[in-house]
Amino acid sequence: MDQLFESLSRSKFRSSFKLRNAEVLYFRTKGIDLILSHGEDFIRTRLAPGFIANDGKQTPYHGHPFFVAQHATACCCRSCLQKWHSIPIGHQLSKSETAYIISVVKRWLLTQLS
Repeated sequence: MDQLFESLSRSKFRSSFKLRNAEVLYFRTKGIDLILSHGEDFIRTRLAPGFIANDGKQTPYHGHPFFVAQHATACCCRSCLQKWHSIPIGHQLSKSETAYIISVVKRWLLTQLS
């Protein structure tokens, strides 16, 4: 995962994402476990299907810490998952793929608060 984060840091677009004050406050108030629980729901409904009609537009840029982290880590749509994480489009995400996405997003979120 270190290599992934090194690559993400070299992307002007990916490295531009930071949590806003409201998102930091939400994160600190709710805690990592609840944020990741919401994230699992977001993944199940927005990323997990094999075909997504609005792929590339299903994840908001702000409003929840998990959304910001998804964009920062290229876990925001199936096209980005394929390009950055080699998770192919066209199949339902597996439990291991979902767990991987959660772990990537969690790492980014925790770095934002340190």
